[in-house]
Amino acid sequence: MTDVNRPPGDRIGGWTRLVTARPRLSLLIALLFTALAVVAGSGVADRLGSGGWEDPAAESSYATKALEKRFPASQPNLILLVDSGPKTVDDPAVAAEARALAKKLSGEQTVTGVTSYWATGAPSLRAHDRGEAIIAARIVGDESAAGKTLERIAPHYRGAHGPVEVSVGGTVAVRHELQTTIQEDLLRAEMIALPITLVLLVMVFGSAVAALLPLGVGIIAILGTDAVLRGLTEFTDVSVFAQNLTTALGLGLAIDYALFIVRRFREELGRGAEKLPAVATTLRTAGRTVLFSALTVAASLSAMLVFPQYFLRSFAYAGIAVVLIAATAALVVLPAALILLGDRVNALDLTRLLRRGRPAREGEPGAGWARLARLVMRRAPLFALATVAGLVALGLPFLRVEFGTADDRQLPSSAESHVVQQHIREGFPGGPGGAVEVLAEGGTGTKALADYSAKVSALPQVLRVDSPAGRFTDGRRVAEPGPAEAARRAGGSAGITVLPKGEAVDAASQDLVRTIRAQESSFTTSVTGTAAVLVDTKDSIGDRLPWAAAIIVAVTLLLVFLLTGSVLIPIQAVLLNALSLTAMFGAVVWVFQDGHLSGPLSFTTSGDIETTLPVLMFCVAFGLSMDYGVFLLSRIKEEYDRTGDHQAAVEFGLRRTGGLITAAALILAVVMVGIGTSRVTNTKMLGLGIALAVLMDAMVVRGLLVPAVMKLTGRATWWAPGPLRRLHTRFGLSEGESTPAGSRTDAGTGIGIGAGTGTDAASGSEADGRCGGKRGPRGEKGAHGEDGSHGEDGMCGEGEMARDRVRTGR
Repeated sequence: MTDVNRPPGDRIGGWTRLVTARPRLSLLIALLFTALAVVAGSGVADRLGSGGWEDPAAESSYATKALEKRFPASQPNLILLVDSGPKTVDDPAVAAEARALAKKLSGEQTVTGVTSYWATGAPSLRAHDRGEAIIAARIVGDESAAGKTLERIAPHYRGAHGPVEVSVGGTVAVRHELQTTIQEDLLRAEMIALPITLVLLVMVFGSAVAALLPLGVGIIAILGTDAVLRGLTEFTDVSVFAQNLTTALGLGLAIDYALFIVRRFREELGRGAEKLPAVATTLRTAGRTVLFSALTVAASLSAMLVFPQYFLRSFAYAGIAVVLIAATAALVVLPAALILLGDRVNALDLTRLLRRGRPAREGEPGAGWARLARLVMRRAPLFALATVAGLVALGLPFLRVEFGTADDRQLPSSAESHVVQQHIREGFPGGPGGAVEVLAEGGTGTKALADYSAKVSALPQVLRVDSPAGRFTDGRRVAEPGPAEAARRAGGSAGITVLPKGEAVDAASQDLVRTIRAQESSFTTSVTGTAAVLVDTKDSIGDRLPWAAAIIVAVTLLLVFLLTGSVLIPIQAVLLNALSLTAMFGAVVWVFQDGHLSGPLSFTTSGDIETTLPVLMFCVAFGLSMDYGVFLLSRIKEEYDRTGDHQAAVEFGLRRTGGLITAAALILAVVMVGIGTSRVTNTKMLGLGIALAVLMDAMVVRGLLVPAVMKLTGRATWWAPGPLRRLHTRFGLSEGESTPAGSRTDAGTGIGIGAGTGTDAASGSEADGRCGGKRGPRGEKGAHGEDGSHGEDGMCGEGEMARDRVRTGR
C-alpha cells in the first residue's frame, strides 16, 4: 500500500524519478535525440509529395493509371504553351519551330505521348484567337522522379525559340512549383514567427530564461517529427503540406505545454516550496494535464487515418508525432531543466524596463478573469444565448460551401504554371485537364465505340466526344478519326475523351460524370478526369466522415470523463468545441470561396474549397480546442475536489487559466498567421483559419460560454451514475491532491492524483474540505464561506502552510 506520508518525490512514477534524480542525464539524452533527429530528418522536404487528394481505390484512380500506361497522350502532365506573338500558330515559321520543339521533346528520356496542335490539328489544342497552341506530353514516373525530369528539361524549352515564346505548365509543373513554394514559405514563416513568439513569451513570463524553455521544447518537437516523416517516406507517401503542420503544432503545443508546466512550477516556488518538491508537484498536476491533453489532441488528429487520401493521412502522421514528441519533451526535458535552474528560472527579467516608473498593479493575478467569471455567471442565460447565436451566425456562410479540387490557382498569379493554365482556361475551347476521360475495356469494336460515343455526345452537357471511332457532336459523327484518336485503341481497350460545355469541376460536369457512368454499353467503362476525381473524392470522404467523427467524439467523451468523472462535462466539451469552429468555417467560405479579401491576402479564388481542407481543419482545430478545454477543466476539477463549491471552482479555474490560455492562444495564432503568409492558397487558408478558431475558442468559448453553461447546469455538472463513479474512482485522472470536499471514502486506489484511502494526501488527516485537514483562516475575500480556507487567489492560510511543510519536509 502506498505510504501517503512520504514526500511527493517518492510517490511519482519511475520516469519522473529518473528526471528528478538524473536531470543532467535527461538533458544529455534529449540533446543526443535532437542531434540524431537533425541527421535522420535531413532532406525530408525533397522526399515529400505535393499531391494525395485522390482516393487510390476509386474508379477514377484506376482509369487514370490504366490510361497513363496504355495511352499516355490522353493523360498529359506536361504542357508547353507556344505563343506565336504577332503571328498566328498556323504561320509556316511558327509551325516549323513548334514541330521542332515537339520532336526534341519526344527524344527526352522518361517523356512519352508527345502530341501537339501542329501534329493533330485538334481544335482543343489551339486558342480561339489562334495566337497560342499546345504541345502536350507525359513525364513518366512517380511525383519525385517526374519533378526531377522537369527540373532537367524545362530550362531547354522555356523562353524564346525563334518566332515563338514557350511557357511550361501542366500538373507536374504545378506540383513542382507547389513543393518549391511551400518550402520557401515555411522557412519565411519560421523567421517571422520565432522572434515574435520569443517576445510574447518574455512578456508572458517576464523572464528571458523562462521564455527560452518553450522554444527549446518546440525545436525538439519539430526536428523529431521531421525525422519521423523522413522514415515514413521509406514506406508510404507523405504530403509536403504536412511540414506546415509540423512547424505550427511543434511550436504551438510546445509553448502551450511549457507555459502550463513552467507557470505551475513558479506557483509552487512562490508558495515557498523547494525546487525538487515543486517539480514533483508540477508533474503530478500540470504534468498529468499535459499528458492528458496530448492524448486528446493526438486522438483528434488520428481520425484522419481513416481516410484513404495520403494528403490527409500525412497530417495524421505529422500531427501525432509532433504532439507526442512535444509532450514527451515537456515532461522530461522541462522538469530536468527546472530542477537545474530552480529560482534562476525567473532570471533576466526583461520587463523591468517596461515597469520602471510605473505604479505597481493592484490586485491578485487573474483578478480580471475572476470578475469576468462572476459577471458571466450572474447573467448566465443571456451570455449563453448571445454567444451561441453569434457563433452560429458566423458559421452560416458554410451552408453554401462548394467543394472542388486543388489546382494551379493554389499558386500565386505570377507563377508560370498558373499563368499557363489560366491561358488554357480562358482562351481554349477545351484543353487538357477539363475533359472527362473514359477507359473502355473488352468488346471495343469500331461499331460499339461509335454507338457509345454518339450516345454520350447527345447528352445536353457534352460539347464533343473524341474516340477511336471518330469525332461526335449532338449524337452524330462529324469527323473520321485522326491519327491521335486512332492511336487510342490497343489490346482490347480504348480511350474516349468527352469535352463538357461547362467548367472542369462545376456541378454540371460532376453530374455529367455520374450520367456517363450510368450509360449502358457493350464494354466495361471506367471514368476519370478532374470532375470524376472530385466526385470520387467527395464520395470517399462522405463515406468515412462518420467514422472519423465517431472516433473523435468517442475518444473525447472517454478522456474527458476520465479527467472529470462527470457524464455531462464530456458532452459539453464536444458541443462547445464544435461551436468554437463555426467562425473558422464561415470565414473559409466568405473569404476563400467567395473571394472577399483576395486582394489584401494575395490569392486567386477558384470559387470552391478543396474537398479535404475542411476535414483537416476540423481535426486540427478541434484538437487544439480540446487542448485549452483540458487546461481549464483540470483546474476547475482540482478546485471542486478541494472545496465542493461548484461556482467558486468555475471562477477559480478561469482565474488561474484565463490569462494562460489567452497567452497560449495568441502565441499559437502568431505561429499560424506566419504559416498563413504562404503564397499557396490552401496553406494560407489552413494557417489563417486555425488562427481564427484558436482565438475564438480561447477568448469567446472559454471566457464566456463555458462559465455560462456550467453555471446553468450547476452541481448537476458533476453527476455520474454509480457504476461510472466507481469506474472513474478506479481509473480516473485528476489534478487534485485531496478527495472531494466532504468525502471521506470513495477514493479507492485509482490512478488519479490524491487517490488514497479516504485521507488527505498531504497530512494523513481525514479530508473534510479544509486545507491541511484542518480549518485555516479564511482569506479576506474568501470565496467558500466561514468554513473555507481559500482567499480570492486560491491560496490557503495556515492550513495550507502546514501542508506545504509536510510536503517539503520542513
